[in-house]
Amino acid sequence: MRIDVLGVEFDNLTLAEAVDRAQALAGGEGFHYVVTPNPEIVMTAQKDPAFQKVLSGADLVLPDGIGVIKAAAILGRPLKERVPGIDVAVALMGRMAGSGTRLFLLGAKPGVAEAAAEKLRAAYPGLQICGTHDGYFQDDAPVVEAIRAARAEVVFVCLGAPKQEFWMARNGPETGAKLMLGLGGVLDVFAGAVERAPERWQRMGLEWLYRLIREPSRIGRMARLPLFLVQAYRAKWGGKE
Repeated sequence: MRIDVLGVEFDNLTLAEAVDRAQALAGGEGFHYVVTPNPEIVMTAQKDPAFQKVLSGADLVLPDGIGVIKAAAILGRPLKERVPGIDVAVALMGRMAGSGTRLFLLGAKPGVAEAAAEKLRAAYPGLQICGTHDGYFQDDAPVVEAIRAARAEVVFVCLGAPKQEFWMARNGPETGAKLMLGLGGVLDVFAGAVERAPERWQRMGLEWLYRLIREPSRIGRMARLPLFLVQAYRAKWGGKE
């Protein structure tokens, strides 16, 4: 069952349940894609019906952001827990390393996906990374063909929202892949170009604050989080969804 949080319906799963579901999709028939909305993405979808439709069409919609969890609780429709896309990717790679599943990395600046691939192969012996491509392209067709030629089964699509979600929905079936996950900037983290918040910050749901301290230029984006929670209170008090 999905839970509506200010216009986006989320799958109510734990991290472990989400990884199980993603693994099953990767081993199933046909094409599937996973989205990981945070408050900023939800607010963007509120103003863009086409984007909202793409999010709703995903096989898994996971709450990546403590703000989504707090808003769901405010609305009286609590979600089990925050499910960060990077944690799903990490757990999934651990399983893929033992299964021979072929992984393709798409996104980030030139050279970043390759650096990420090198580090991930070292971290997950047996992980089959069958190809990489940066996110600086104008024509989709060569990228689609590269994924198809690599015989990728799973693709981490790291183009940033909403580009990555539209890209997966539009191009995924043509790549021959079974599963795509929209993961924003995780390739920068995997490559070592961006440091993830320490675990204690993650446990407290304060990764956003850690990134703000490290990157003060993000203040404009982070300022949307209080507005998101205000929306939740207004929806609750006004009896709106």
